Amino acid sequence: MAIVDVVVIPVGTEGPSVSQYIAEIQTKLKEYKAEGKIDYQLTPMNTLIEGDLKDLFEVVQAIHELPFNKGLDRVCTNIRIDDRRDKSRKMDDKIQAVESHLNKGVDK
Repeated sequence: MAIVDVVVIPVGTEGPSVSQYIAEIQTKLKEYKAEGKIDYQLTPMNTLIEGDLKDLFEVVQAIHELPFNKGLDRVCTNIRIDDRRDKSRKMDDKIQAVESHLNKGVDK
């Protein structure tokens, strides 16, 4: 299972806010989640999506296209992929691993 950190940046919007575009992306991600293809998490700066790499590329392409469907002529999408193949890890597992170190006093 891989994790993709994705940021879709609509260019040429009417103003500085892009929240309406992000909301539409989240709606599309909800559809993919309902199909059982992915899980995702919205953060203030990006969206994290986990699933099989093939599905993740499909999802990233779909959400990249959404602002174009609203009439924009330019969209910049940044992705970062974490694809660990020696063990199956989910987003929550990675957070729990860090928290276990914090609980042992590593932060002191």
